[in-house]
Amino acid sequence: MNVLGTGPVLFGYVAMTFVRWIGGVFLLGAAIIFLADAVELVRRTVDRDTFDAGTAVLASLLKTPALGEEFLPFAVLFGAIAAFLALNRRLELAVMRGAGISAWQFVAPALAVALAVGVLATTLYNPLSANAREASDALAARVLGKDALSLTGGGETVWFRQEGAEGSSIMHASAASSDGLTLYRVEAHLFDEAHRFAGRLQAETAVLGDGAWTLVDVVRYDAGGAREYLSSARLPTLLSRAEVREAVARPDAIAFWNLPDAVALAERAGLPGHRFAMQYHLLLARPLLLAAMVLIAASVSLRLVRLGGVARAATGGVVAGFVLYVASAVASDLGEAGAVPPILAAWMPGVAATLFGTTALLFSEDG
Repeated sequence: MNVLGTGPVLFGYVAMTFVRWIGGVFLLGAAIIFLADAVELVRRTVDRDTFDAGTAVLASLLKTPALGEEFLPFAVLFGAIAAFLALNRRLELAVMRGAGISAWQFVAPALAVALAVGVLATTLYNPLSANAREASDALAARVLGKDALSLTGGGETVWFRQEGAEGSSIMHASAASSDGLTLYRVEAHLFDEAHRFAGRLQAETAVLGDGAWTLVDVVRYDAGGAREYLSSARLPTLLSRAEVREAVARPDAIAFWNLPDAVALAERAGLPGHRFAMQYHLLLARPLLLAAMVLIAASVSLRLVRLGGVARAATGGVVAGFVLYVASAVASDLGEAGAVPPILAAWMPGVAATLFGTTALLFSEDG
């Protein structure tokens, strides 16, 4: 029997049903995310001299596509459940079954849609959202000042090593501009050409120029601990602007196509490339994860709907999505820390969810 059911017309009709529902759920979620982020940004900046409502709203709007990427798997899951419910409510699935079409044949269009969405989200949507996120960060910096961004995006600081004409140094900063070329609350540990400790610099800001950082409001300590105050100082570096940008950038702020280079550049800057490799494989595994969401949706909705269990179908989908989210988050943390190979940490949740969904669907449909 044709895997498309009775033909490409039926395949296309079922596929478009899933496209509408998944797209609708995603747009609804994105709207809620935008409103929540805009309200939070306005709340944080309304009492600042730099406050501008239009800038804050635009920053949140440009940030929404990146935040929407995190919601995408849930949009596919809930959209697929809603699409199965709609097809059942209109008795269309009953007619298909009566015509001899199996569950696997009308799940196939949904899987095709999920795989297509995953590929497009990774190759096209992700680079666009990364660029929009960078523009959003620049706008947010106008209204938040130095507090606009932490280097990791999660309130943690970052260390990186660099070589210079006068020796190496280890840089530490508490915050940065969106491109990482301006650092705030900086501390630099200096070493001479023989790798002996040569002193320490503390500065309010550091801006990367041609071959050197320009530090402002500097306190310099020599190897013996003597202190000297300087209005500015230069710290030579062999790192290029691109290397610094990649070394301090958040992995989710780097476009998919640039992530392999980011891994190499991070390692050259003295940073492990685990977090960039993890992000790269997460994006590669996205189509499989979205297909797994469709299988889970089918397994929790098809049979229950025929028995009148709409509430149970929705609850089962929410529970399954939450469990998969927690498992993915734990695996991601392990992969970023290097405790688990990134390729394994990124692909295992999708593989496990696919096996679970397939097994559950086989049990419910084929006994």
